[in-house]
Amino acid sequence: MLITNPVVVSVIVMCALCLINLNISLALLIAAIVAGLTAGMSVGGTMEIMIGGMGGNAETALAYFLLGTFAVAINKTGLAAVACKRIARIVKGHKIVLMFILAFIGVIAETVVPVHIAFIPILVPPLLYLFNELKVDRRQAACALAFGLKAPYVALPVGFGLVFHGIVSAEMGKNGMEVAKNAVYAYTWILGAGMLVGFLLAIFAAYNKPREYKDLPIAGGEGSMSETSDEFTKTHLMTLIAVIVAFGAQLWTNSLPIGALAAIIVMILTGALKWRQIDESFMGGLEIMGLIAFVMLIASGYGSVLRETKSVEQLVSAVAGMVGGSALGGAFIMLAVGLLVTMGIGTSFGTIPIIAAIYCPLGRLRGLSVGATVCLIAAAAALGDAGSPASDTTLGPTAGLNADGQHNHIWGTCVPTFVFYNIPLFIAGMIGAVIF
Repeated sequence: MLITNPVVVSVIVMCALCLINLNISLALLIAAIVAGLTAGMSVGGTMEIMIGGMGGNAETALAYFLLGTFAVAINKTGLAAVACKRIARIVKGHKIVLMFILAFIGVIAETVVPVHIAFIPILVPPLLYLFNELKVDRRQAACALAFGLKAPYVALPVGFGLVFHGIVSAEMGKNGMEVAKNAVYAYTWILGAGMLVGFLLAIFAAYNKPREYKDLPIAGGEGSMSETSDEFTKTHLMTLIAVIVAFGAQLWTNSLPIGALAAIIVMILTGALKWRQIDESFMGGLEIMGLIAFVMLIASGYGSVLRETKSVEQLVSAVAGMVGGSALGGAFIMLAVGLLVTMGIGTSFGTIPIIAAIYCPLGRLRGLSVGATVCLIAAAAALGDAGSPASDTTLGPTAGLNADGQHNHIWGTCVPTFVFYNIPLFIAGMIGAVIF
C-alpha cells in the first residue's frame, strides 16, 4: 500500500519534524532511519548506507564552505558594501524593484553566467541592512531568489536549463519516447508561466507588508553600509578581478569549489585579503555556510537510503495501477508522486531518470502525447525542489537571509516557496498534460 511505502512514511516524518522546527539535520537523520526500518533494514545498516552516500554531495558541500569564505573575504574589502550602495541608489526606496533585481540576478546565475547559488552568500548578507531599512519581509526575498534559481532551468534551454532539458530528452529516449533536447522547452514553458504567477502573487500580495527586523551584526561582516565608504579603491579592483577569476575558473573546469578556491588565492596573492585575515575569513565562511554544507551531506545520505530501499521505484510503479481513464486524474497522481520523491531526494535533476522510466510507458498506455509526457516528467521532477528542506533552492536563500540569525529556514523559506511555486507547478503540469 502507498501509505506504508518507506518514501511516503519517511517524507511525511521529515516534513512534520521540520514544521515543528526540529533542526533540519536531526530531522533528516530520523527520517532516514524511519525509511530504513519501514523497508525492513536494521538501524546499523541504514546508518552505514547513509554515511556511505554522504559523499554524493561532497563537492557541493565543499563549494558552499569555500563560497562562504570567499563571501566573508569580499565583505572585509568593502566591495560588497559598495555594490549594495549602488543597488540602493537604483532601488530608491522601492522594495519591489529590489525583489525584481534579486530575481533577475538569480536568472542570470542560472543561464548566462551559470554559477547557481554562488552569488547569494556574496551579495545578500550585505543587503540585509537595506532590507531592514525598507522593512522587507524576508519571505518575499526568499521567493524572489527561489524564482530566479528554479524557473529558468524548468522553462529555458540555457545554462542549467539546457542540462535539465538534456536529461529529460535522454531519459525519455531511453524509455521509448523520442524528443529533441532543443524541443523540450516547447512543453515546459507553461511550467515557467505557472511559477511566474506564483512569483507575482508572493511579491505583490502575500509578503509585501512591512516587517521589522533588528540591525544585528552580519556573520563575517564589517559593519553596516552607512559605515563604509563607497569609494572604489585598488583593493576593490583586486577583489573584482578575483570575482571574475571565480566565474572563469568555474566555467573552465565545471567545478564550483575550484572557482571559489581560485578566487580566494587571487585575493591573497594580490593583498586584497590580508594574511592575518585568512583564518578569520575561513571561520566566518564556516559560520555562514557550514550548516548548509553539512545539511547537503546528510541529504545526500538520506537520498541514498531512499534509493537503497527500492521503494522509490515501487512508489512510481504503483501509479500505473492507480491512474484511471481521466487525463486530469492521472496527471494529478503522477505529479503527487513526483512531489514526494523530489521532496525526499532533494534534487529535481536526479529524479528525472526514476520518473521517466515509469511515466514514458505509462504515458503510451494512456495515450498521452510526447509533449504531455514531457510536461508531466519535467513538472514531477521539479515539484518539491522549491520547498524541500534539503534542496539548494531553499538552502541557498536561507544561507544569505539568515546571515544575522533572523530568518527561519522552514517557515521563512521552505513553506513560502512550497506554496507559491509547487502549487502553480502542479496546476500548470495538469493543464499541460491536457493541452499538449
